[in-house]
Amino acid sequence: MQKKKRNRIILEIFGLLLALLWLSPFYLMVVNAFKTKREIFSDVLGLPEEFTMENFVEAFYHLDFIHSLMNSLIISILGVGIIIIFSSMAGYALARNKSKLSGFIFFLFVGAMLIPFQSVMIPLVSLFGQADMLNSAGLIFMYLGFGSSLSIFLYHGAMNGISNSLDEAAYIDGANKFQVFWHIIFPLLKPISVTVGILNIIWIWNDFLLPSLVLKEESATIPLKMFFFFGQFTKQWHLALAGLTIAIIPVIIAYFFAQKQIIKGVSEGAVK
Repeated sequence: MQKKKRNRIILEIFGLLLALLWLSPFYLMVVNAFKTKREIFSDVLGLPEEFTMENFVEAFYHLDFIHSLMNSLIISILGVGIIIIFSSMAGYALARNKSKLSGFIFFLFVGAMLIPFQSVMIPLVSLFGQADMLNSAGLIFMYLGFGSSLSIFLYHGAMNGISNSLDEAAYIDGANKFQVFWHIIFPLLKPISVTVGILNIIWIWNDFLLPSLVLKEESATIPLKMFFFFGQFTKQWHLALAGLTIAIIPVIIAYFFAQKQIIKGVSEGAVK
């Protein structure tokens, strides 16, 4: 018993040290965001002599935060919503049609997950540039293409656990195929839908490379705007760190409001 207790204490200490190591960059970012430029260079680790909000006000203005936040929200929400709807329908169709063609199409989607984005980056941008779709709508369409493979794979696996008898009973009652999917099958896919939504919204919200190729500065998302912002204020670390702190606030607020749904969706999706 003493050995188990000692091992538990060692693990707890080790975990605490890892937590402190992980939180240290956040501490440096938040603390130095309240300092003046002179204080940052004189004492990086210490607390500010006087907490000031001037850095945040100036960073908020130069970051054009409200506009950038709305761009990120629109692209992320629409992109995730479209991925969930189309991927769930595709997963349902491929799982219910037991043919060689549907199996071949499914393995094409699975194989597409192995293709690195960098290999299709230049031809993709060139093609969408010729179609005059290098904008937010084109970006959402690209996210549908890149996010569908994993999402269809997850929905296809979940569909294998739903009995065909539900479809047959609905057909007997007079429902068509779309009604069967939308009113019966899709509600049963809620855990997987939450999992797909979480995975894709984290990816889309934090994505920098694809928006940097597609979007202009006036329609930039928060990660892209932070790139422009840091390029402008690299030597003014008090403003740059204040801008970073502002940029992560929406993510923290969203997590606190949705943490139960996130944990439940991931755990139930893993079981499925």
